[in-house]
Amino acid sequence: MPPTDARGAVPTAPAPPGSQAPASRLERLFRVRERGSTPRTEALAGLSMFVAAAYAVVVVPSQLAKAGIPHGAATTAVLIAIVLATLAMGLVANLPFVVAPGLGGVALLAVTIVGQDKVPWDAALGMVLWSGVAFLLLTALGIRDLITRMMPLNLKYAISGGLGLYIALIGFRDSGLVKARPDSAALTVGDLAAPAGLLALAGLVLLTALATRKVPGAFLITMAAVTLAGIPLGVTHLPDHLLALPESPGPAVFHVDVLGALKPEYFPYIFAFFVSEFFSMTGTLLAVAGRAGLTDADGNLPGVRKPFYVDSGAVIGGAALGAPSMTAYLESSAGADSGARTGLASVWAALGFAALLLVTPFATLIPSAATAPVLMYVGLTMLGALRKIDFTDPTDAVPAALTVATTLFFGNFGTGIAVGLTAHVLVKAVAGRFREIPWGLWIVLIPLGYYFYTLAT
Repeated sequence: MPPTDARGAVPTAPAPPGSQAPASRLERLFRVRERGSTPRTEALAGLSMFVAAAYAVVVVPSQLAKAGIPHGAATTAVLIAIVLATLAMGLVANLPFVVAPGLGGVALLAVTIVGQDKVPWDAALGMVLWSGVAFLLLTALGIRDLITRMMPLNLKYAISGGLGLYIALIGFRDSGLVKARPDSAALTVGDLAAPAGLLALAGLVLLTALATRKVPGAFLITMAAVTLAGIPLGVTHLPDHLLALPESPGPAVFHVDVLGALKPEYFPYIFAFFVSEFFSMTGTLLAVAGRAGLTDADGNLPGVRKPFYVDSGAVIGGAALGAPSMTAYLESSAGADSGARTGLASVWAALGFAALLLVTPFATLIPSAATAPVLMYVGLTMLGALRKIDFTDPTDAVPAALTVATTLFFGNFGTGIAVGLTAHVLVKAVAGRFREIPWGLWIVLIPLGYYFYTLAT
């Protein structure tokens, strides 16, 4: 019979020295168990985020190359920026997000500013840097989190629903199930018999079944299955080699014309970067954090200033490295739906991108048909937030619906939020319900008005 102590309990053997230290340090740093998660869940969710967002390593450098930045240097610079920013989001803000160059901001720089208006690319990077400085100042002054808290609850629900519809549309478009009509901006049915579309639909069915059964790693399993099935169908293209040393980022790093970007005629560009990325980051942060159950009853994210600091630093640092418009990626929702609740998932995602520095061709192995089912599933399930909007009150329903609709019409999530905020103030004011308009939103209307003016001209 084992010995007992004075209370009759069997004493436990002391743990080996240092055996509890790693676990306790992990818990103190990320609060994994406190948020109802496990290290294994965070790892799987982080890898899901990584795979879902890995396409950025291919798409972004290609766009930057059109602006004159050497492709190899841009690829390495983008990878370094993603790794550092995503690590910071995990270690500083303790949130599950991939931070990478926003495609809207990259297109604005490469296609519009450099391609059409013939502005030197180093000056364009300087504009992005100054928009990040503005982010940093507003964050330090508490203005960014103030605006976030002032956002009406109906718009926060609309942001989540609009983001979901936008994500789903990206999935349908990437798989070829829908496409733009050549004679108009309208969408039409794609080639439903094409292997990519059929694989994406099969992946959506598989993912839905796995998620219903709560299978761990459902997203990773689905993307792997579609990628493998796509090999004999010609959808997945195997690279000639997987291992490749990264090229030097030297031609891209620190080639920023900080002073040249301050020419008066460049101010509208800086403002366009600022407003679109401001609302895009805010909307993505609230929507994905809501999916992860990290927001409060009012739809706010406690401690929101930390991710805003990370975002500001990422925009400034990314511009210095040659990776413009760093922002939280929509594909982070794949992590939230996989169970990510802490920054540990971001650390795993960052490690995945770090590995791509040595196996960059691997990023080209994953076809869009493999990530499309994830985007479609996550986006469609996010539409559930719209049911919380009071559609019996037109002053709540119309601004919310405009947020969703204009996100799709303009193809820009930040612009959709800006339209929704403007509509909320104007509709409530005309209806005589001034008490329902936070005073700060009247001030926000001034820069929003200028933003719409820059879009019109």
